Amino acid sequence: MPADSIAFENLTKRFGDTIAVDCVSLTIDPGSFVALVGASGSGKSTLLKMVNRLVEPSDGRVMIGGVDVASGAASALRRGIGYVFQGIGLFPHMTVAENIAIGARIVGDSVDVGALLDQVDLPRDVATRMPDQLSGGQRQRVAIARAIAPGARILLLDEAFGALDPVTRDTLGSEIRRLHGELGLTTILVTHDMAEALLLADRVLVMSRGRIVADATPGELAGGGGGEEAQALVAVPRAQAERLRALAQ
Repeated sequence: MPADSIAFENLTKRFGDTIAVDCVSLTIDPGSFVALVGASGSGKSTLLKMVNRLVEPSDGRVMIGGVDVASGAASALRRGIGYVFQGIGLFPHMTVAENIAIGARIVGDSVDVGALLDQVDLPRDVATRMPDQLSGGQRQRVAIARAIAPGARILLLDEAFGALDPVTRDTLGSEIRRLHGELGLTTILVTHDMAEALLLADRVLVMSRGRIVADATPGELAGGGGGEEAQALVAVPRAQAERLRALAQ
């Protein structure tokens, strides 16, 4: 199925007296790869979770393909949305194959587990293993396979690589970018790592205090655009790169 657009219309989320997301309005085009960055507590994960109704808005709405996500059952909505988070969340009492197929099985469908393992670059013989027999990177690949198994058009990544070592994290980021293109997904990546955002995304949204304070391409941000708060985040990987160049000299 083709990718869908995502639109936030005056989207707000309050937790008591705290405003986590503050009147956000923007559209993400079908097939886009968007990174959502910002400091802890800026509202980025809350904004992401309103796409698949893990969090319900206080005001405003989310539209997918021109349809309000609140217009139907949340379970039906989530069949077209893959969601991967840092905690991985595999069922420990199920095999890899059972974990991958769980979403389809619930709605009476089946999936080609072997083909999905191929897509996430895992050998097919891991299908019979239990999650605790895999490395952290392998478990996250299984989580990605599970996310795309029901035929997702949208992929949400909520700090999905945060618990992984740097080499595995970089490799998985590249794999996600490949899958995004091959499957024609609309992807939103929440990350605190600006370098990761710049290298993977087509568009970077910077959040601060519940609002989008910058909306730019990686090239624009690398060239000094996006404003003061965005450049404060870009300054970190830029300074690291400069220190590495100094070491090499």
